[in-house]
Amino acid sequence: MKDEAKSRKTELREHLKMSILTLRLRPGDDLDEAHLSDEFGLSRTPLREVFRQLAGEGYLDLRKNRSARVSEMSYTTLRDFFLAAPMVYGAILRLAAVNATNVQISDLKAAQHAFKAALHSGSAEDRALANNRFHDVTGEMSGNVYLLPSFNRLLIDHARIGMTFYRPQTVEMSENLSLASQQHDAIIAAIEARDEVEAAKLAEDHWNLSRDQIGMFVMPDALDVPMGIPPLSKPA
Repeated sequence: MKDEAKSRKTELREHLKMSILTLRLRPGDDLDEAHLSDEFGLSRTPLREVFRQLAGEGYLDLRKNRSARVSEMSYTTLRDFFLAAPMVYGAILRLAAVNATNVQISDLKAAQHAFKAALHSGSAEDRALANNRFHDVTGEMSGNVYLLPSFNRLLIDHARIGMTFYRPQTVEMSENLSLASQQHDAIIAAIEARDEVEAAKLAEDHWNLSRDQIGMFVMPDALDVPMGIPPLSKPA
């Protein structure tokens, strides 16, 4: 009985994660707890346990005396995302080149194979999730307990924002999908060669590839956020 309840909780957790990453549940949506309870055969207590886990990972916001809500993507969170992403991605790939195991490199190659298959015949959801898995493996490679939670939080919003990137509307955007795949291959090669400098450079190139197109759809005209480490304020 306990194993069955655990299985249903795992099923709910994965259902919510995939729904949030692919925008089937949109930022700010309230969760229908009664519906989820009936659908997955869970009482309020285990349901809330799953919500707390996902809130801790950044998928949900919990509010007192109100239903759980999908984490929002506000002006502030988007600004923070665009400031932090290039720094965190660069650090992750640099550490991945230093710490990756042979098993993890094999996992990364498998993730890239799945990504290429999704580009060829998959939906936008398939592509976003396959890309997310590729970067998730690089996070595992980094082996840094302080950096990884921040990276995983970034991946949630990158997947959600990236749904635009994986629905190309111009020839240039379609060509950039192929370039993204080529950059994945180069990232794998740099990690295999233990070349942390090249891995960090590729992280920047890979980020810049999607940044401008993503920005057209999610960044207000008034939001002008420089890439990289923000400058320190000058003393008065």
